[in-house]
Amino acid sequence: MIKKILTTLFLCCTIILYSFSFLASTTQAAETNNDRSIFKQVCPPNWWVGMKETKLEILLYGADLQSYEVKLTKGGVDLKEVIRPENPNYLILQLEMDSTATAGTALIQFEKYDEEGTAIESHLLPYDFKERQDQETTPAHAGLNPSDLIYLIMPDRFSNGDPSNDVIKEMNQTTLYRDSMFHRHGGDLQGIQQHLDYIESLGVTAIWLNPVQVNDQPKESYHGYAATDHYDIDPRFGGMSAYLDFTRACREKGIKMVMDVIHNHIGNEHFLWTDPPAKDWFHHHDEFTRTHYRATTVFDPYADQEEQRLFKEGWFDHHMPDLNQDQPHLATYLIQNNIWWIETAQLAGFRMDTYAYSDNDFLSKWGRAIFKEYPNFGAFGETWVHGTPTQAYFHGHTILAKRFQSHLPGLTDFQLYYALKSALNEPFGWTEGVARIYYTLAKDYLYTDPSRNVIFLDNHDISRYFSECKEDLNKWKTGLGFLMTTRGTPCIYYGTEILMKNYASLHGGEVREDFPGGWKGDEINKFNRQNLKGQELEAFDYFTKLTNWRKGKKVIHEGKLTHFIPQNGVYVYFRYNEEETVMVVMNTNAETQELDLDKYASFLKGKKGLMEVMSGQKIAIGKTLKVEGMTTGIYEIQ
Repeated sequence: MIKKILTTLFLCCTIILYSFSFLASTTQAAETNNDRSIFKQVCPPNWWVGMKETKLEILLYGADLQSYEVKLTKGGVDLKEVIRPENPNYLILQLEMDSTATAGTALIQFEKYDEEGTAIESHLLPYDFKERQDQETTPAHAGLNPSDLIYLIMPDRFSNGDPSNDVIKEMNQTTLYRDSMFHRHGGDLQGIQQHLDYIESLGVTAIWLNPVQVNDQPKESYHGYAATDHYDIDPRFGGMSAYLDFTRACREKGIKMVMDVIHNHIGNEHFLWTDPPAKDWFHHHDEFTRTHYRATTVFDPYADQEEQRLFKEGWFDHHMPDLNQDQPHLATYLIQNNIWWIETAQLAGFRMDTYAYSDNDFLSKWGRAIFKEYPNFGAFGETWVHGTPTQAYFHGHTILAKRFQSHLPGLTDFQLYYALKSALNEPFGWTEGVARIYYTLAKDYLYTDPSRNVIFLDNHDISRYFSECKEDLNKWKTGLGFLMTTRGTPCIYYGTEILMKNYASLHGGEVREDFPGGWKGDEINKFNRQNLKGQELEAFDYFTKLTNWRKGKKVIHEGKLTHFIPQNGVYVYFRYNEEETVMVVMNTNAETQELDLDKYASFLKGKKGLMEVMSGQKIAIGKTLKVEGMTTGIYEIQ
């Protein structure tokens, strides 16, 4: 027994002495070789202990990294494999953490040897593992749901809070022309943060920013959809420190943050494209080949195989190399990047750009990974498609029998958007006009939970809502009343509240105008209600009263919905729970309509009266109800 104890002590001492020796040598190497001097990129730059997924891949990029041997020391963290892709400038380290892993710094040593096996060069990469926050209190735990009102902002076009970052001389695009829709205008994160009180006054509970990661492209870099660095914020928006300050300020106001992420493509100035790890990280063609944008080919039983392939593998634009998510290390790179942002910035949700264009198996893998860590996370995919079955195919909670499972809780509900446009601008018919809303919602049986679909009036790619309403304020109010009372999670594009207008062109620039007053020297500041006149003021007051009423209404957030077949251009529905009932009457005719209330006796029988929310008028329940032309009447049942 004593012999065994002595042997064990000897082994422990040997391990400890070896560890001190290794730490001393690596520390010395760090002191003489500037730690990260050989690394251009370390992705992700840090990680967390306590994740449900115990595996981690670190992508390293630098000159001739494959000439180094790699060792790692940290308790509870194992270096399982060093992968050497085609390109000698890359290494992929596969790590695994066990239950003993604690927060702290892992020391990763890189040594180069001569032909005789003598170490001739040594570098040390300190790699931090952080402690996670209490998951029950994070925005990711809360996610997004129908109680939220999302406000979509294009950062370059909202407000310029720091003119000193307008032009960064070291970047590819160094021009700033506010009179051009396709150049940078100078808006930034500081500008948005300076107007958080204004945003909060709108009843907003979540902010979705168009992409803010670095877009170091030679032109049209303002919109953010051609990333050149997945792990940093564009310095023209203020950089990483400004983003973290902004998200922190939002959390203090109870406003959630939604990040726009793109898995389909990157910018052609991204290091992954200019010096790729391997050829198979991208879809290549002999000459530029554009996608045909037809998502139906993904599931069409009669689709031509080449057309199916082209939808997924064609490029979105000349400067946007198409990523091949079939490549397992690329897939992991994208998934880990998303998790890194959730943890780093305490995000509540993702809006996922060009969602349908990514590889289906990757989207399934992404969904499993994200919702394994964050079961309630708010994610919604952009599905700019036609037809409810086409849209529902990409939803994660449907009754459709399909091989593809996205796990995605929500989508951008373009079908309801199309239906609302029809309701406001087309004559009523069997399937036309407001009847289209009825038929669209009737197809909700395809979803097991349609309430987390994001519903909207417009966005940065399509014509402004007020223009779609032919600048008719009554139409504008009618559609807004519907959006704020139907099922789903509503999203408003910046400036809708003050009747900003314009029609979208091929590149969408005209609908991305600056918010008036966001720049020093603007003729008028429309962030200040006192500067709004006429219809703008009427619209703003209507908007804020309606959105702030909705903010406190559980019956709208969680209540059931029953609707009735539209008659004579009038669409009636009820939102209700055990505590209260709200009746909504959408009259899309120009003339006043008299509604026969007997049809709705199942909701109104035995009730005393109605209170119209926007006017405060109290109405006794009788045989009929008069509803003015082109109006959405919202009535609390007394």
